[in-house]
Amino acid sequence: EITLTGQILPVGGLKEKLLAALREGVRTVVLPRSVAPEVEELQGELKKGLDIVYVENFIDVLAPAFGGSQEQEGTD
Repeated sequence: EITLTGQILPVGGLKEKLLAALREGVRTVVLPRSVAPEVEELQGELKKGLDIVYVENFIDVLAPAFGGSQEQEGTD
């Protein structure tokens, strides 16, 4: 969820969303920075094959969404 000021809010059902992304062949996932500790707690197999990009505001989303470089956590 994105606020009117562009802040990226935490998401629920993170495990299920990541599983769906893997199942659909998604390779890069953009997540709120605030969920990073929750992602770290997930099993390695779930994160395997995903490049996770953590963002704090809408501007941070633009680079990974349109092919630019952004701070990423490679989990391969």
